[in-house]
Order: sequence, then C-alpha cells, then structure tokens
Amino acid sequence: MKPFLSVLIPCLNEVRFLDRCLDSILTGEYPADRMEVLVIDGGSADGTRDLIHARAAADLRARLVENPQGTTPWGLNYGIDAARGEIVARVDAHAAVTPNYFMLCVAYIESSGADNVGGSMRTLPQDGGPFAGPIVAALSHRFGVGNSYFRIGSGEPRWVDTVFGGCWRRDVFERVGRFNTDLRRSQDMEFSLRLKAAGGRTLLAPDVSSDYYARASLDAFWRHNFMNGEWAILPFVYSDVVPVSLRHLIPLLFALALAAGVLLLPWTILPLAAVVGPYLLANAAASCEVAGRLRRPWYLAMMPIAFLSLHLSYGAGSVYGMFRAACLRRARGRQPLGEKELARSEENPCLPQP
Repeated sequence: MKPFLSVLIPCLNEVRFLDRCLDSILTGEYPADRMEVLVIDGGSADGTRDLIHARAAADLRARLVENPQGTTPWGLNYGIDAARGEIVARVDAHAAVTPNYFMLCVAYIESSGADNVGGSMRTLPQDGGPFAGPIVAALSHRFGVGNSYFRIGSGEPRWVDTVFGGCWRRDVFERVGRFNTDLRRSQDMEFSLRLKAAGGRTLLAPDVSSDYYARASLDAFWRHNFMNGEWAILPFVYSDVVPVSLRHLIPLLFALALAAGVLLLPWTILPLAAVVGPYLLANAAASCEVAGRLRRPWYLAMMPIAFLSLHLSYGAGSVYGMFRAACLRRARGRQPLGEKELARSEENPCLPQP
C-alpha cells in the first residue's frame, strides 16, 4: 500500500493558474484514496477562494486551509500542521505536474533513502510576447542560472542542494523544523540547506518533471528577478545557516564589479573592460548556442538582452538587499523587535526604531 500523501499548494490570488495546477494533481496516477490536496490561501481577493470551494465540493480530496498571515512560509507551515500524510509534497500554484509525478517521487524516497525528492522543471511562458521565448531559454540555460539542476535538467539521479517544490518524508519537519517565517522568499532554499546541514539528503530524479509558467515580459521579468536577488541576501539576517548557494551570489559580484569599473573610469578603463569583455563573449556564445539549438536565428539579437536582464536585475536586487540587510541588522541590534516593529523595519529598514 502506498504511503498517504499530502500535497500542499500555498497560494494568493492565483485564480488564473490554480485550476490547471489542481487538474494535474487530481487526475494523476497516485491512488485517490491515499492522498489529500491542501490549498492554503493567504487571503485571495480575485476569485481564488471560490475556485477552491468549488473544487473541494467536487472532489473530497481537496480542501481549503486558511493562512491568516498571508506569506508563503506561513502557508507551508499551516499546511504541514493540517496534513495527515506520511509524505508531504509542495506544488507551486503556477506549476502543473505530470501524471506519474508523485508515484515517482514516493518510489525514489522509498528506494534511495532520500529525505526530499524532486525533479526538473520545464519553464513555459505565462503569456505571449516577443521576449517570452528568450526569457524561458535564459531560465533554462546554464549561463543563465548556473548549476541549478532542477532548471537545466540532469541525465541521471543526483544529490543536490534543493529542488523545485519538494516531496519530503514527514519526519523531516520534526528533525529540522518548519519553514522560516521571516523569509517571504527563499524559504525553500534555506530549508533545504538546513536539511543538508542536519545530514539530510535531497535527490533530483531525471524522470520526475513539472511545468512552471514564468513571467514573459521584460518589465515583469526585471521586477521578479530584482526581488529574487534581494531575497538572495536578506535570508542572511534571519538564518543560522548559510541560506543560499554560491550561484545565488554570482550576480551580486557581477553587479559590484560593474559598479567598481564605472567608478574607476575617470582613471582607467581596464577594470570595466576586464568585467564587460569576458561577459559579452560568454553571453554571445550562449546566445549563439541557444539560437542554433532552437533554430531561431532572431534569438541572436534577443538572447543577449534576456541573459543581461536576468543577471543585471538579480544583481541589482542583491545590491539593494545588502543595503536592507545592513539596516535590518542595525535595527535588530539596537533592541529586540516585536512583530509590529520588525514589520516596520522591513518596510523602511533604515528608519529609527521606537
């Protein structure tokens, strides 16, 4: 008999994507009598809650869990508290899983001894537009995202630092704790690294896959990556482990090197040229590879922009995150902050605290 499985879907205003996500889970191969689907809503106001109620009425496996705090880590923790499963999985509301997704995840957990199992993520655009394809290509290429194997894929099972979503043994949360509620973003990466520090292992399985719908316009892409870059740094304020991998810090180093080169221009161009020259060559090589592999010659003009947008926006967000982190550390160091004061310091981290 398969272990009982609880699937957690934290969401906020996801009426556009949630139906597709639920369809992919509820029509899958995992035995219907051995699973539940908990949709943890953070106070949606776009029709998401009506959709959850309708799906729960049509399928008793689905039910709504309230998340009064509204953020993703709180939602995941409420879901864990409400879950009945021996295995707990997370699926993003923007994602859709393959029919055998959970069957494979559970099989790998049982056969490998892994504490967490996930697979590769096929990135798809949310909408059309001239940069939809190049953005997807940048998010799926090693030059764009480094050694993030759940994005670039792997031909064989491998132990990794994190996976997209996740499928955990229930006892992991007793050993390691819950998700860090201070982290509005990056809570999944920080949890995975705490699991690793505690001796746990995360397996990426090549035949486990899901679809994720990414932002398709350059302005939305910039905003999203800026916030991701900011939250590559802010977890250092709130975590007792190194909460990110080296690949998350490389855009910060790139942005700082560019800034230093620009500041030194009145005296010499060499530092800026030492950064820009190799980057442009690597960008051009990666762009040519993508255009050739996909047989889309117009990508020769668009991929350099997509790659540069990804790296610069993420790096700029990380620089801003450094500033915020320094201010938050100073605020936290002056005196213990209550919830209201901490919320105020996060909105305006360099304002004097009461």
